[in-house]
Amino acid sequence: MAKKNTAGESGKKNYAAWIAAVVLAVFWMLVTFVPFSFMVMTGFKQKIETIMYGAFHIPEKFYPDNYKGVITDPAFWTYFRNSVIVLVISLAILLFISACAAYPLSRFKFKLRGPIYFLIVAAMSVPMHVTLIPVFNMTINMGLYDTIWALIPTNVAFATPISVFILTGFMSGIPKELEEAADIDGCGRFGRFFKVILPLSTPGLSTLAIYNGVNMWNEFIFAFTLTQSESNRTLPLALWNYQGQYSSNTAMIMACLTLSVLPMIILFIFMQEKLVKGMMAGAVKG
Repeated sequence: MAKKNTAGESGKKNYAAWIAAVVLAVFWMLVTFVPFSFMVMTGFKQKIETIMYGAFHIPEKFYPDNYKGVITDPAFWTYFRNSVIVLVISLAILLFISACAAYPLSRFKFKLRGPIYFLIVAAMSVPMHVTLIPVFNMTINMGLYDTIWALIPTNVAFATPISVFILTGFMSGIPKELEEAADIDGCGRFGRFFKVILPLSTPGLSTLAIYNGVNMWNEFIFAFTLTQSESNRTLPLALWNYQGQYSSNTAMIMACLTLSVLPMIILFIFMQEKLVKGMMAGAVKG
């Protein structure tokens, strides 16, 4: 009888947990989907509608010229090209540096391992905007101001601590027997890293690529501070083309925002499986 009661209580707890999870999922969907849907709908309004009725008014007639205007604007594609260049180069450098730093921290024992790891973790607590003025002065002294190349070092520098922290925990869970077997086959340290550790760390690297990629794609403050000319600005700054000193075209801004976030949404749709696998693998191994 006691066993039946225990099983019944366990079933009730599981059912309650399932109900709570569904409620939270629906709530989170509303929190994220409702603003996005209004942003898309506002992009289909005429400018006068946003002034007269506000953002939460459903458009009486869909007006696609806002999206056509953004797509046919050459400046938009210049911003898009710059964002892609900055993102691809920054991610490539970031993932390589993070993997090279996480490997010795996770596999080797040396005297400075603890202090180095402590400094990396401590760097995660430094707000990136605190360094805005020093980074601005540094880019001017290095001759990188008003170039897209000024954005790449900042993206890599501020994303490296958390990337190394996550990859160190991920690589620590990889069985050492695999390295020992590779060592017996004649692989040196570089061979073990590139042929064993790096391929097995692909789920963790994919997770970091998605996480940091979204942050780099949406980065605004450094792009606004370190670039000036239209030919060197990134996609988040395209919004400035649709607002003046005393007024702004809200409908065009929303259309531009919608088109700006589409690449990240498409990327997440195709890479969500790898993202989930990387998070689960890191949770199990960490």
